[in-house]
Amino acid sequence: MKQLQNKIRSLPDSPGVYLFKDASGEVIYIGKAGSLKKRVASYFSRPQNEKNQALVSKISGLEYVVTVSEPQAQILEASLIKKNLPQYNISLKDDKSFPFIRISADEFPILSVCRRKKVEPLDGSQYIGPYTSAKLLREALKEIRRIFGYCSCQVKPKRPCLYHHLGLCPGPWSGKVSREEYQENIEEIKLFLESRHEELLRRLTRRMEEASKKRDYESAGRIRDKIRALGILSQIRPLSKSDDELADLKSLLGLIKYPERIEAFDISNISGKEATGSMVSFHKGAPDKNNYRRFRIKGVEGINDYKMLAEVVGRRYRRLKEEGGPFPDLVLIDGGKSHLLVADQEMRKLGLELPIVSIAKDKENIYVKGRRYPIRLKEDTLALNLIRRVRDEAHRFAVAYHHILRRKKIIGK
Repeated sequence: MKQLQNKIRSLPDSPGVYLFKDASGEVIYIGKAGSLKKRVASYFSRPQNEKNQALVSKISGLEYVVTVSEPQAQILEASLIKKNLPQYNISLKDDKSFPFIRISADEFPILSVCRRKKVEPLDGSQYIGPYTSAKLLREALKEIRRIFGYCSCQVKPKRPCLYHHLGLCPGPWSGKVSREEYQENIEEIKLFLESRHEELLRRLTRRMEEASKKRDYESAGRIRDKIRALGILSQIRPLSKSDDELADLKSLLGLIKYPERIEAFDISNISGKEATGSMVSFHKGAPDKNNYRRFRIKGVEGINDYKMLAEVVGRRYRRLKEEGGPFPDLVLIDGGKSHLLVADQEMRKLGLELPIVSIAKDKENIYVKGRRYPIRLKEDTLALNLIRRVRDEAHRFAVAYHHILRRKKIIGK
C-alpha cells in the first residue's frame, strides 16, 4: 500500500489515462483525467459512492499514460477499455447512451459523433467507441481532421468546399484524391482512434518511402508533414515503462541512467529590467508542474545573461543540496556553449557533478559537457523532440513570470 501511495504522490499534473489493478495484477478500472495527479488522488482523499468504495478496496497497483490533451486521453481510454474489458468499466461498455464516432458507408465516408449506437446498423456504418464525453470527442475529431482531413459533405458539392480550401478535406468530390486514396486515409484515422500508433507510423513511413522512390515528392512531403503532426498529437507514452525518447536521449548523451527527471533553466529580461529565471521539471517525458520554480534575479544589475543564469542555477542546487535532493538525472540549459560552462561551474562550486547539456536557439546545436563540438540532430530525432519540448516549456514559463512582474510594476497588480 505504501508503494501505491508513493506512486500516487509522484503522478504528474498532466492529462492522461490511469489503470487500476487488483492484487493479481489484473486491470479492474481505466479512467481518463485532465490532471492525473488530482483525479487519482481524489479516489483516496474524499468520500466515494458505493461502487467506487468497492473499486478502491480492490486497488493494489497503478499504471498511467500521459497524453498531450484531455481529448486525446479520451480516445486512448476507450481503446484500452475495449482491449482490457475491466470489471468496473462494464457500464460504459454496455450503455448505448454514450457517444460514438460513426463512419458512414458512403462512397467517401463521413465521420460524425452520434449519441446512440444502433444494435444492427442497416446502413453499413461503422461505430468506434463508446466515449464518455461528446464535447471532448468533438475536440479530438477537430485535431484529427487537421492532420488527416476527411469529407463532411452530405451531397456532392458543385465546387471544392470551404473545408478543402482550409486543408481539412482532401477534396474527393473534386477529384483531388481517388476513392482508394480517400479510403486509405479513413483506415489511417481508424488506426489512430484505436491508439495503434506504431502500426500507423509504420504504414505512413512505408507510403512516404514508396512515394519518394516514384519521385512523387509532393505526396511524400504531405505524408512527412502528417507524420510530424501525428508525432505532436500522439505523444502518448506509458510513464511506468521505458520511453523511446528517454532511451534515445540516454544513448545520444552516453548517460549512465535514463534521464527520467530533467530540469531545464531559462532567463527572461528586456534591457535587464524585471529579469527572471525559470526552472521546469519533466518526469519521464511529461511536465511535472508541482516541481516548477520561479526566480526573481536579485544580485545582477544590467544585462548579463551569464551572471543571471549562474545565480539561478546556484540558488536551485544550493537549496536542493541543503534539503538532501533528489537531484535531476539531466540538467538542460537554454543557450550555447558558454551558458553550459557557466551553469556547470556553479554546480562544481557546490561539489556537484550532474549531467548537463545546452541547446542553442539559432541552429539548435546541442552542447554536451566534455565534448568539443556540438551535436546536430535530424528534425525527426526522438531525443531532439524531447529536448525541444523541455526547452520550449522553460522559455514559456520564464516569459510568463517576466510579464507578471512587468504588469505588477506598471499597474501595481
